[in-house]
Amino acid sequence: MSDPLFEFLCRMGDNTLVLGHRVSEWCGTAPVLEEDIALANTALDLIGQTTLWLNLAGEVEGRGRDADALAFRRDVWDFRNLFLVEQPNGDFGQTMMRQFLFDSWHRLYLTGLTESSDARISAIAEKSLKEVSYHLDRATDTVIGLGDGTEESHARMQAALDRLWPFVGEMFAGDAVDAALARQGTAPDPAKLRSGFDEQVGKVLAEATLVRPDSDFAHKGGKTGTRHSEHLGHMLAQMQWLQRAYPDATW
Repeated sequence: MSDPLFEFLCRMGDNTLVLGHRVSEWCGTAPVLEEDIALANTALDLIGQTTLWLNLAGEVEGRGRDADALAFRRDVWDFRNLFLVEQPNGDFGQTMMRQFLFDSWHRLYLTGLTESSDARISAIAEKSLKEVSYHLDRATDTVIGLGDGTEESHARMQAALDRLWPFVGEMFAGDAVDAALARQGTAPDPAKLRSGFDEQVGKVLAEATLVRPDSDFAHKGGKTGTRHSEHLGHMLAQMQWLQRAYPDATW
């Protein structure tokens, strides 16, 4: 296992990088102008957070790589993002359900990170938490509005929840990296956040008249890099091609 701190920082940065790119794919194609602008701003927030996490990762690694190098020069198996964030956008409802599920976890985790024993991590978490709280508020309102909306919007949101729920469990599955950081007081134990997540998400789903799936099955391996879906490779090919074709080009 490589340095647990480096692994952790890559996980945080890769989550926001991959989700930020996914959300940016809506730019110019969202259902209404207001959502187009809101999703673009959400993507910008996430990419901004990525820069902070991956620059710190490069500093910790000590091999001269910065956020750009880590984002554009790593292959798919070097990425440490959750399975959830690499899933395709699908329709607007699926995009917002994915955002809601991730934001619900992300806010809880960032809240814990504000108390990190590493001042650099707590500072990034505190800054990011303000943005993520807004993202979660928007996603929550949308999930409720569409879930408890028309017959069609309700059906689409239930389908989105059913499709994405198997990716939720990975967010709370701890490993050696998580254990090492928890012992050091660097990051919270993800497993201990599950009850708060379930309570928060349960309230929203009830208000949205959506039924939480019963299955506890969870896809795992994204955060460790041992498994990724086929979707990530296609996404990275689109995201990285310019830097790969013209390394270190400047304009």
